[in-house]
This record gives sequence, C-alpha cells and structure tokens, in this order.
Amino acid sequence: MDEEDIAAFTALADPSVYVVTATADGQRAGCLVGFASQCSLQPVRFAVWLSKANHTYRVALAADTLAVHLLPRNRHDLAARFGSRCSAETDKFDGLAWHEGPGGALVLADALAWFTGRIHDRYDGGDHVAFVLDPIAPHTHATVDGQGDDRTALTLHDASDITAGHPA
Repeated sequence: MDEEDIAAFTALADPSVYVVTATADGQRAGCLVGFASQCSLQPVRFAVWLSKANHTYRVALAADTLAVHLLPRNRHDLAARFGSRCSAETDKFDGLAWHEGPGGALVLADALAWFTGRIHDRYDGGDHVAFVLDPIAPHTHATVDGQGDDRTALTLHDASDITAGHPA
C-alpha cells in the first residue's frame, strides 16, 4: 500500500470533523473526531470512531449515549480545545457554554449542529473503535454567532494543524 496515495485520496474528500462528548461514572470527556459518518439508512445509524489512546474512548465504553457535534468553520478554537488537550488531564468543558442533553450527554452550545445517540454497538477497527449510534435528538442552529446563516462546517483540512492531545 502506498500511504501517499491514500492520503491524496482522503485529502480530496475533506470530511467534516466532529466533537464527540461522553459522560459516565461521574466523568465527562470530549474529543475531536475525524472519522465519522452515517452508516445505515433504515434504521438511521451514525458511526463515530474513537481512538483507543483517547480518554474519551475509555469514558465512552461506560456510557449509554454520546453527543456528536458539528462545529462551524469559525470555531477552530473549539476544535483545538477538544483535539489538542487530554480529558484525563484537563476539564475541556471549563468556561464553555454547554447543557445536558437527552440521555445525559453533554451538548456544546456553540455547535453548528448536534445530535445525541444511544450506543447501539461497538466495532474494533484496529487503533480506533466504531461506536454505532441510534440518533435520538438531532438539533441544527439556524444561525451561528448571530452573524447570518453561516452553515459551513469545520473540515479535516481546517483542523490539520491540531496535534492530538492523547495521554503520554
């Protein structure tokens, strides 16, 4: 396999990135996710892939629901917060506007769109595990930051400068 060829292929796709949040056993965590997609039409299901090196993955293993957030393109700061810090070492939610959503999931107020989903199943894919979700509460903001109808989501290319904050 030529890694440069697959990197060129994925660069053309430039998918959205997501912030996934989880709560369980008195812990809260969140991380930036580059691998996620709807994975079924009937029933509707969505899969998010969490790195086994990530603290959010460990919290998600004990959770019943996860929240999946699309960030507006102008909120690179949120992507950096959730992508470059480790939840085991810092409270990523400190100072942010958030509320408890359906199923007890933490919902970020500044997301472009979000949904909570019950964990239907998990699939080991190597260094990441797919959490297959049954969406239960989708929400899309009409506007972002009161500056008109900015409905452009932050992409993998937009976040390519963020270095993962996994524990050492």
